[in-house]
Amino acid sequence: MSQNHSLNPSSNKIFWAVIPAAGVGSRMQANRPKQYLELLGKTLIEHSLQRLLDLPAIAGAVIALDKQDVYWPALQYSHAKPVLIAEGGQERYHSVLNALRLLDKHLAGRQSEAWVLVHDAARPCVRADDLNRLIELASQDNHGGLLALPVRDTMKRQAADRRVEATVDRNGLWHAMTPQMFRISLLINSLSESIEKKLHVTDDASAMELAGYQPLLVACHEDNIKITRPFDLTLASLYMQQQAASK
Repeated sequence: MSQNHSLNPSSNKIFWAVIPAAGVGSRMQANRPKQYLELLGKTLIEHSLQRLLDLPAIAGAVIALDKQDVYWPALQYSHAKPVLIAEGGQERYHSVLNALRLLDKHLAGRQSEAWVLVHDAARPCVRADDLNRLIELASQDNHGGLLALPVRDTMKRQAADRRVEATVDRNGLWHAMTPQMFRISLLINSLSESIEKKLHVTDDASAMELAGYQPLLVACHEDNIKITRPFDLTLASLYMQQQAASK
């Protein structure tokens, strides 16, 4: 890992969104991948894409899709900004890496200026002000950063029989959310190294941490939820209506 963590103040940073969307979301017990479930007249992936692409700082997006995906073409999605399609992989981190490599080729010489915001397709409620704060704060050095929420509840660790083994000190614990934002070159290297070493990373920040970086935790609103179970759709609908009413 490079020891130089400072950015060139004269560089012109460019920001792209990356959305891995090759999963099936089996916990939703739905008849289609959860990113294609409808919420207030649009699919989850359309909401998530719009939140990112409508941000002035975002230059475009790359989506990683399963090669057998029949739902995305049916949407006939279009936006004024470029939307590239990469092939999804076996695991989420494979999909992210495929998307990053496609974007790396597309950037044609601007890789050193490029940052990527990797976002879950099933987080449709992320707020513009949280995205802007992440971009502003996490692009100040090579460590990058991620949206996150401090843990407020008492945390328990279970024993083998599902009884309480211990109460875990919640001080300093955060819920990791998305987007997670890093320099494209560093994230490609970090993910590639994790895969090569057969290390299972659950998010992009984990790969960066294993490479020796310490991403910045950027506090976000609690309504940046991930749709994982059926009730989450109801909750997301309420959150999005509240957000619209407060504008």
